[in-house]
Amino acid sequence: MTGQVRTVDGRVAGRRGQATRQKLLDCLGEMLSSSPYRDVKVIDVARKAGTSPATFYQYFPDVEGAVLEIAEEMAKEGAGLTELVSGRSWVGKAGWQTSEDLVEGFLDFWRKNDAILRVVDLGAAEGDKRFYKIRMKILNSVTNSLTDAVKELQAKNKVDKDVSPAAMAGSLVAMLAAVAGHQKGFTSWGVRQAELKPNLALLVHLGITGKKPTK
Repeated sequence: MTGQVRTVDGRVAGRRGQATRQKLLDCLGEMLSSSPYRDVKVIDVARKAGTSPATFYQYFPDVEGAVLEIAEEMAKEGAGLTELVSGRSWVGKAGWQTSEDLVEGFLDFWRKNDAILRVVDLGAAEGDKRFYKIRMKILNSVTNSLTDAVKELQAKNKVDKDVSPAAMAGSLVAMLAAVAGHQKGFTSWGVRQAELKPNLALLVHLGITGKKPTK
């Protein structure tokens, strides 16, 4: 945690206070993994952290405020997903590797942050602009890089000029997000994780390059 951490009333939290605040966030994160978001109460988070509701309210206005803190930190990590695409080649075998790396990184990120991403999706779907902005911050990190990739391929006459870079990139990222959030559901269709990744990578490669990959 970097920078000054303040309490709800504006005071700068000391080292002990920062540790307590982080423990509350960690406990909340654990509870979101096993309980529906709406069922998580301040008193339960405080009890799990070994402190009191009054202490919780020193650092967060309510459970939603604490959830937003967790989501913002996750979004900062999610911005790193752009490294899976930015500056990478989409030509030949390197293009297939880029597709595979993007799919694996995206699915791994979603699995790691599954609980908080479910809350973010819920808030965004209900029209909460705060959650919507966090969701878009994560998706934009990949969408913008993929848009640039299509533009570069068009400049080299490797992709049809009729393709809209932003529309293609946005569609692929929306697909990745939907699949990533539904990973457990694929097993009910008889799809193994080992089968999901290469087939999803194939769709990404076809979308960006318009060609079957060279493996």
